[in-house]
Amino acid sequence: MSQAHNRMRTWIANRRDGASLPLVTTPLPGAATVASLMKPLTALALTSILAAPTLAHGGEQGAKPMATHESPSLEEVRSVSPALERYTTGPLLNGVWKRPDLSARDRGLVTVSALIARGQTVEMPYYFKLALDNGVTPAELSETITHLAFYAGWANAMSAVSVAKDVFAARGVEIDQLPSAEPELLRIEPQAEAKRAVSVQENVGPVSQSLVDYTSQLLFHDLWLRPGLTPRDRSLVTVSALVASGQVAQVPFHLNRAMDSGLTRAQASEMLTHLAFYAGWPSVMSSVPVVKGVFDARHP
Repeated sequence: MSQAHNRMRTWIANRRDGASLPLVTTPLPGAATVASLMKPLTALALTSILAAPTLAHGGEQGAKPMATHESPSLEEVRSVSPALERYTTGPLLNGVWKRPDLSARDRGLVTVSALIARGQTVEMPYYFKLALDNGVTPAELSETITHLAFYAGWANAMSAVSVAKDVFAARGVEIDQLPSAEPELLRIEPQAEAKRAVSVQENVGPVSQSLVDYTSQLLFHDLWLRPGLTPRDRSLVTVSALVASGQVAQVPFHLNRAMDSGLTRAQASEMLTHLAFYAGWPSVMSSVPVVKGVFDARHP
């Protein structure tokens, strides 16, 4: 039995025994300065992760602590819905999580991306810890939160920060283990970027030129070039969040980008199966025709 499966059995046993996991405006400058905006924003996000628990986001010394959330134990789930406890321990934790086409590490990234995109903080402590135990590094989890600020919204990212800071503190994660606010960026792929830029300019420019500028300068010339996640993993995180939040119109571009970066068709297919349990069947079923279109176009 693999180490990942042994870790999973430990997590299931902890839940069955009743163990619970504590969870613990100024106008923007013009688009010409947007590239430099990313650095202080990223620094803020990373600093917030390790902020003192007694400080609420944007608060001052002496502010009341943020509310504590708890992920229910399996015993607590059973006390409300014995059937839900059975489905959790059986088809989900002992079934889906052990399927071979997606590693436990990748499932961790997919799951935390869905939770962040949907703002579901109650289960974040459990799955943040599970992701870390299955091979996601603190740096990768930190970078996932930063990335999803742009794809799921700042408020959802800050909600994830309020959970991750306590998980990191409990594990002794120091700020020097997290991605730098100003790393050396990866090299951009000129042909793919030129094609993307032309498409966005033609389709978005007539509606909002400033959105075009932010998209190019802040997202694709900065965020997407940060080395804290591999291009394949950054795309996996993005597609997972898009499917989980029902934003299917953006899936073709990002799924193609993911597969160009090494995500296989089998892995993309398994991602959908996994997300059905964490984002719900309707969200995933709505994405199936779009994903099928990508598959068919790549392999007619």
